[in-house]
Amino acid sequence: MPGKLTHARIVLVTCGSRREARRIARTLVEEKLAACVNIVGAPVESIYRWKGRVEQAREILLLVKTSRRRFRVLERRIRELHTYDVPEIVALPIADGSAEYLRWIKTCLR
Repeated sequence: MPGKLTHARIVLVTCGSRREARRIARTLVEEKLAACVNIVGAPVESIYRWKGRVEQAREILLLVKTSRRRFRVLERRIRELHTYDVPEIVALPIADGSAEYLRWIKTCLR
């Protein structure tokens, strides 16, 4: 049914290094908390407020494919693995998508 909200989520996570991004991505997939994690190749430039100052950093962006049901465990695991005091962990619902791909996500998380 077009437009139907699905079980799937994309979680955005930024990391301070490519090495950290790879370690987190591999762990999440190995532990079946994510079906797939894309590591965006080019660093993103982040400008943010931290401890009362405007800061700037080059970060690596992860696009994590998971499910609504796995999100809280995934969030906890990212916090354990991440080096930041307050890592970015933002879940976006996938409103619609290829039925085959959405089934694949669900199957990978079992």
